[in-house]
Amino acid sequence: MTNTVIETSYRPSEDEPFMNERQREYFRRKLIQWKQDIIREAAVTLTTLQNENENHPDIADRASSETDRAIELRARDRQRKLIAKIDAALARIEDGSYGYCEETGEPISLKRLEARPIATLSLEAQEAHERNERVHRDD
Repeated sequence: MTNTVIETSYRPSEDEPFMNERQREYFRRKLIQWKQDIIREAAVTLTTLQNENENHPDIADRASSETDRAIELRARDRQRKLIAKIDAALARIEDGSYGYCEETGEPISLKRLEARPIATLSLEAQEAHERNERVHRDD
């Protein structure tokens, strides 16, 4: 029981070896929890959309309801894509590549992984990628 308390209060630190067993488990749990939260929210949305299938006699109410439904479905689509990214991050934890930049092979900072656990690029590589996108977008 005490071990569980220690693990749930654990935060990765720069003072320990990068992506050691404890850090991998921490991020694995964080990603799984995030995925479960998204799935739970999606289930609530689905229930709401099913229950909201009422006939609105007023055309403005109907239009408003359809707009709300479209916005909700777009949000769910973004979350479906996010789940795919979470699954990819979990696969990287399993294969040992999690936490390392896909472009440089350098470790991604723990701060960045804490803020964005699905990150695949170091902050520097991400910034360079965004600068490059801006240059090509202007063409």
